[in-house]
Amino acid sequence: MAVVKKDEKAKVANPQDASIDAATQIMIKRAQDLGIDTCFDRNVTLKPCSIGNQGTCCKNCSMGPCRLPLPKDYDEANDTRKGICGATANTIAARNFIRMVAGGAAAHSDHGRSVAEVFLSAARKETDAYQIKDVRKLLEIAPFLGVATTVEKDGAVLDRDIDEIAVEVGEKAMEEWGKAEGELEYLKRAPKPRYELWKKQGVLPRNIDREIVEIMHRTHMGVDQDYKNLMKQGVRASIADGWGGSMLATDLQDILFGTPYPLASEANLGVLKEDHVNIVIHGHEPVLSEMIVTTAQKPEMVAYAKSKGAKGIQLSGICCTANEILQRHGVPLCGTFLQQELAIITGAVDAMVVDIQCIFQNVANVAKCFHTKLITTHPIAKMEQDNAIHIEFDEHHAVEDAEKIVRMAIDNFANRGAEVMIPRQKSPIIAGFGVESVEYHLGGTFRGSYYTLNDNIINGRIRGVAGVVGCNNARVKHNEGHITVVKELIKNDVLVLTTGCNAIACAMEGLLTPESAKVFCGPGLAEVCETVGIPPVLHLGSCVDNSRILLAATEVVKAGGLGNDISDLPVAGSAPEWMSEKAISIGQYVVASGIYTVFGAVFPTAGAPVFQRYLFEEMEKMYGGMWDFEADPVKHAWKMINHIDAKRKALGIDQARERVMMDFADRQALDV
Repeated sequence: MAVVKKDEKAKVANPQDASIDAATQIMIKRAQDLGIDTCFDRNVTLKPCSIGNQGTCCKNCSMGPCRLPLPKDYDEANDTRKGICGATANTIAARNFIRMVAGGAAAHSDHGRSVAEVFLSAARKETDAYQIKDVRKLLEIAPFLGVATTVEKDGAVLDRDIDEIAVEVGEKAMEEWGKAEGELEYLKRAPKPRYELWKKQGVLPRNIDREIVEIMHRTHMGVDQDYKNLMKQGVRASIADGWGGSMLATDLQDILFGTPYPLASEANLGVLKEDHVNIVIHGHEPVLSEMIVTTAQKPEMVAYAKSKGAKGIQLSGICCTANEILQRHGVPLCGTFLQQELAIITGAVDAMVVDIQCIFQNVANVAKCFHTKLITTHPIAKMEQDNAIHIEFDEHHAVEDAEKIVRMAIDNFANRGAEVMIPRQKSPIIAGFGVESVEYHLGGTFRGSYYTLNDNIINGRIRGVAGVVGCNNARVKHNEGHITVVKELIKNDVLVLTTGCNAIACAMEGLLTPESAKVFCGPGLAEVCETVGIPPVLHLGSCVDNSRILLAATEVVKAGGLGNDISDLPVAGSAPEWMSEKAISIGQYVVASGIYTVFGAVFPTAGAPVFQRYLFEEMEKMYGGMWDFEADPVKHAWKMINHIDAKRKALGIDQARERVMMDFADRQALDV
């Protein structure tokens, strides 16, 4: 371990003010004692640009940047702010906003493309490393891509060969990114009224890449200068993300790696083991991490680790790669986005393996202070630091790549310093929920539909459903927004579906166990959770798996009794600590899907009140969903609860109704 010379004058974060998590507080203090700076300290010394936060700084040409701060005496009727080209604050804010949509949609959709490429390679038998694991799901999604699962021959209907179906599904999936004409096939998965609304609004995506490219064109200097027209394209691109690239990524991963079902694990930095080789997998793409999981479990690899003095191999994960390998294999969660530097500072991490998205460049600098091998694996995600080792992953050599990485970590175990400090904090969790498992646990007769879930919403035991997702943000107290919002919701009988770093935060807090319902929930939700044995907060996976929330909402619509479209449901969305462009794309496709969505921390349109009002009010008239912002987490949660209550009232289910036992005469009187 290399101790860095301290700068006695440098400002540092107060650990208790930086995070609500005890393990995080301990490791921030350790980093400071060692003179190692982390994102928490950099947050103290590096202040954000207030005009950039407002969304009214334009640097789309070299005449700028043009900065249009919101005046303290702002008068909407006399707003004369303009850039050099004459662009108004509304135009600038809208351009910046949909460029964030483009960035987020590109990240998620490129993830999906990589999965589709591996899927097609596996379907064509070009690699031995990957096979079709969930045939049922393959057959389920094939019709949505226009792929037939049966063939007529001599007057008889026969099942098609699975390999033929898989190849055609892979080819059709790849076309979703760049076909020359038509529209996204996967839009068929939305409720029919939602599809017709999108068609009426003219926002049906043509293909994924086209919509992202068009945003970049429209926001070039001197092109689209109408904030409403700009947002039309932003909506179109976000739908291509949520109902296209992200949804395809989730489905194809399920087919290749297995559809998740509930399993037990643990979460927080305490999952690291001092006497084991610790490999931390960080990023978002599970194609390589699946191979690392398989490789690390091989008896010969475990034996090799023991030959080097370790008792075994401990895998754990950070960010959404963590969620991917958790939900299918039970690999424990090491931490959230903001804990990536802290994991290395334990001194126990023998290798951190990273792929794409949300990876601090500074982890390489922190790794220099310890023995940790930092291994980058993706061709589009390298680091300039000389200690970052690049082992480029290729699905055709997946097993060899994974073995090389695991062996490198094992060989590095002997280089570990004596001063290992692993916090004891960790929490038990139940994760791995999805559309299928929610149907099983909350399904109807013979587990056939979402009827029972709908019934419990109608009778008031479950007040409504909230999707609470998203990143951490160093500008706000780590995990405080996530946990406060979620606890306020479940206390008021709102069932929470979670993904991404919110899911990890809830895991660390102990909210992902059935037992937590008795402690934290209102009586109605607690009764449901106790009856069926589920947590009040259901872990649905990584950030691309927000598509599971969309499909769960679609299944609720299909089950009946709660309206004809997603916008009728007593549901709401939230990202309390968002920081990524991906969050803006997610928020926009959730809004376009008809769901009221609240963001915390900051909102990037505050400097353009007219445009912000368009997002916060006019969107609802167009799509049935709208944006909102609230930094205070309790008020944030109550905005969601009040919206859920308004939807319940509109459906006529605002009064709780108890079930009654019916005798035979009552049943005879039913007109069914």
